[in-house]
Amino acid sequence: MNDQTDAAEADRALKQKHRAMWASGDYPALADEMLLELGAILVEACGVRSRHRVLDVAAGSGNAAIPAAMMGAKVVASDLTPELFEAGRREAGNRGVSLEWKEADAEALPFDDASFDVVMSCLGAMFAPRHQTAADEILRVCKPGGNIGLLSWTPEGFIGRMFAIMKPFAPPPPPGAQPAPLWGSEDHVRELLGDRVTDVAVRKQALAVRSFHQPGDFVRYFKSHYGPTIAVYKYIGADADKVKELDKALTDLAESFGDAHGDTPFQMEWEYLLFTARKA
Repeated sequence: MNDQTDAAEADRALKQKHRAMWASGDYPALADEMLLELGAILVEACGVRSRHRVLDVAAGSGNAAIPAAMMGAKVVASDLTPELFEAGRREAGNRGVSLEWKEADAEALPFDDASFDVVMSCLGAMFAPRHQTAADEILRVCKPGGNIGLLSWTPEGFIGRMFAIMKPFAPPPPPGAQPAPLWGSEDHVRELLGDRVTDVAVRKQALAVRSFHQPGDFVRYFKSHYGPTIAVYKYIGADADKVKELDKALTDLAESFGDAHGDTPFQMEWEYLLFTARKA
């Protein structure tokens, strides 16, 4: 095989690995319990209206796509992991809305140029390994004058720190891959989009998470529900010392970001970056 064929095969293998990772655990349940409000925040920031054609990139089970559809927009929810769509379809039915669900790679979106009035991603496109490629695709499918909205965990926030802690325990990233939380850096996103966007608005906010009573509860939940955490523990599963070390590091992290008073639930603040712009 030539180098081009080898690269294509490696990319397919990587994407299959990512698909399996996100299909493991129960991300829809996690999103429903902890992340639901973020989708509505992104939809509002993007100015979604009933006349709009909207693409949600790496939509997961639709926690942003469904609120967009509730605004009357014509919505396509795309994701590399279609196993997540079943829960999304149920939730959309419960809310009385319909939208299109499309298997799609954020780095190779199967849509024509300038197809959408709004292109958004809520904690999704940030996990595409090649950031510039994903950003180029987001811009390509957005109409001139259309709105782009990206909501991403910050590197210095809780989830960004969690990924930094897990990195030494994880297999080496593939060549060219960049850390997902970089999408939570304003400078990084501005560099990715460059002068192809105008009217940039950026703000950092925090999601209050009250789902756990103790720091250890967070670790146990993420080990069973969150694909990236599941994958890391699977990789080190045969090394009991490493498992114990990672357990402690993540428990300490949760404790450092959390707060508890008396009998009230343990609360954590998870910082994210909300980045919106208009395609030039």
